[in-house]
Amino acid sequence: MKKIVTIGGGTGSFVLLSGLKNYPVHLSAIVSMADDGGSTGVLRDELGVLPPGDIRQCLVALSDSSEKMRELMNYRFERGTLKGHNFGNLLLSALEKINKGFLKGLEEASQILNVKGEVIPVTDSDVNLYMELKNGKVLKGEPRNSTKLSLRGEHQINVNFEIEKRGIKKFYLNPKVKANKKVIQRIREADMVIIGPGNLYCSILPNFLVAGISEAVHESKATVVFNCNLVNKKGHTEKFTLDDREFLIPFIREASPVTSIGMRYGASPVTSIRMRYGARAKRNYKIILTPLLNTEAPKFSKADALAEHRAFIRHDPDKLAKVLMFLLELEENKNLIKAII
Repeated sequence: MKKIVTIGGGTGSFVLLSGLKNYPVHLSAIVSMADDGGSTGVLRDELGVLPPGDIRQCLVALSDSSEKMRELMNYRFERGTLKGHNFGNLLLSALEKINKGFLKGLEEASQILNVKGEVIPVTDSDVNLYMELKNGKVLKGEPRNSTKLSLRGEHQINVNFEIEKRGIKKFYLNPKVKANKKVIQRIREADMVIIGPGNLYCSILPNFLVAGISEAVHESKATVVFNCNLVNKKGHTEKFTLDDREFLIPFIREASPVTSIGMRYGASPVTSIRMRYGARAKRNYKIILTPLLNTEAPKFSKADALAEHRAFIRHDPDKLAKVLMFLLELEENKNLIKAII
């Protein structure tokens, strides 16, 4: 059985895994642990637990339980002291406490939900995401040493729309953490590694700030796929082209982890992203354009405090999975056809 590893977090991973689980492959979902917004952020602060939100979404996506059970895991309370909290987040936090550890709790949750494949946190350490912006031009009415230049946590980064305008001085995790050994093993054994889709700074790159991840992907013999988002994010990647994703943020210091990956394939139908066709000769990867838009608008709970920041334009899980499986089979069977005339 072919082995596929996905790297990301949040809604992007949920969409991706929802489609892939319908194929006879072994799935390992590697998930960012930098989430600190909404219900997840409250639980981290008040209970001292690791962030359950992105893990929950991946568990639900891969669950073979009943529709009601999956609905329960995504249920968000709309009233009372639990307003805004997600039942699945509460369950994962309770299982972490009962089992005296997040990984043990995750194992039990996977059994309860009859998960197909496995969901693995990129690290089991308590960590926060930081971004320091360049000063640039001071905005009118803004103190010269504005706190807007120093962002702590995924949520602050997600809702800041000056990142692209200011430029990024430093992007890092604190404390520095190592990847789970199982994560490294799964990447090295993979036939395909899929990065994204998802929020570049909040869901994708935090995984590559964890020591060992970029090296494992670089050393892997797997086909590496970067799923480009359907649209650019306001204030974050508005000027990005498809080719700009090749670098995946060269400002990351020291090992410049993500630059070493190199995209061998990319999938995106976005016309709003300006492709630099003149750079094609310099590419060491291939770009695949295909219509992957989900025409059904997503629905959000009234109690979801982050609803206004969530993406409304998303990939169709079935279309995306079909393209990815085609690429997997294409790589395996590329020598069967000598030429098409």
